[in-house]
Amino acid sequence: MRLQLWSYNYAPEPQGIAPLSATLARGLQALGHEVDVVAAHPHYPEPVWGVRLRPYRELHDGVRVLRLPLWAGRQSGLARIRQELSFTSALAIAAPFLGRPDALIAVTPSFPALGVAMTASRLRRIPWVMWLQDIVTDGAAATGELTETSAALRLSRRLEIAAYASAAHVVTVSDAFRDNLIAKGADASRITRIFNPASQAMADAPRPPTTVPPRILVLGNIGHTQGLDGIIEAFQDAPELARLGAELHVIGAGVVAERARARIRTPRVRMPGVLTGDALLDALRSAHVGVVSQRPDLPEFNLPSKLMTYMACGLPVLASVADGSEVARIVRESGAGWVTDAGDPARFAAAAASVLQDPEALARAAAAARRFADEQFSPERVAARFDAVLRDVVGRSNGRAPHDRDRAGRSTGVPSSDR
Repeated sequence: MRLQLWSYNYAPEPQGIAPLSATLARGLQALGHEVDVVAAHPHYPEPVWGVRLRPYRELHDGVRVLRLPLWAGRQSGLARIRQELSFTSALAIAAPFLGRPDALIAVTPSFPALGVAMTASRLRRIPWVMWLQDIVTDGAAATGELTETSAALRLSRRLEIAAYASAAHVVTVSDAFRDNLIAKGADASRITRIFNPASQAMADAPRPPTTVPPRILVLGNIGHTQGLDGIIEAFQDAPELARLGAELHVIGAGVVAERARARIRTPRVRMPGVLTGDALLDALRSAHVGVVSQRPDLPEFNLPSKLMTYMACGLPVLASVADGSEVARIVRESGAGWVTDAGDPARFAAAAASVLQDPEALARAAAAARRFADEQFSPERVAARFDAVLRDVVGRSNGRAPHDRDRAGRSTGVPSSDR
């Protein structure tokens, strides 16, 4: 099939949605699909790639990419809105000239760009699939970027509901997202949960780290929703972690990175910024446990991709999250680690001190994490599940039965376990 992937973020951006979109594009192309990506000029988490005023094409890891200009800026809510609207405008201008694929995959965010996907699908009769990475409206309301009474949020919620109805199918990255959409009136038969792929190379077998002293890793975006202030303070205040000489390495960037840095009172907490390539792999291999944290006072509107990265690398997980969250469910069901109450960061520190002194428990969690990742997060399995959805969507669009057979005679229907 000829596929277009519209993704606001794309590699070489090192964190967030970009590595996930690149992993999916490569996976679908490996299955024999013709994949063309439409993305913004690289800009996240910081606009360090300069400015491009015109669209341009490139080949990235064998995938064709059309880059569109945008007015980069994340220093305020207004700047972020301007950035997204500039990309949406460029996408709207480019859309009539993008050729006619068999199907279109639109990644959200960017939220305003969904309007362009809806219009392109309707005018050109192209089925489109929404890949839902964040429930943007809920996030904007929860973090205070938009108030519940604001006209902008009301308009955004209308666009959200219209987009769910317009999409031929919605792929969510968690069961919690699926439940959220159904509660808002979306058609459950057109929603499939497919976990995000691991964007780092999966480990052949978990290997216990040999670093001394023990190392705790926090990876990815440093934003308002992670509650890293409490994690850093609890780590520094724990005498047992100090006795062990344990280190906390916070790797990444984000809008509250400097605020988190200002909390540091000991050289045992390090923030080296964004790491990529071999430096990132070294950080993952040398860590004893990886932390996933989410503020308990916010609704669940994303599923941190660091969880997939940790588990694919055979790194045990210590989650400081709400007890009923998707992260908590995955960690418990997989046996990949431990869950502590995000409302009491001291419990995170106590759990960290305990597990760092239990190498057998760490080894069991590492093996369980790797097994679950192989079953659910491997790029090949994720691409195959997307392939099933896309064949189903295109088959319906062309008037064929939804469970057509591919050339190898295999069923192309969506596995019931992913519904």
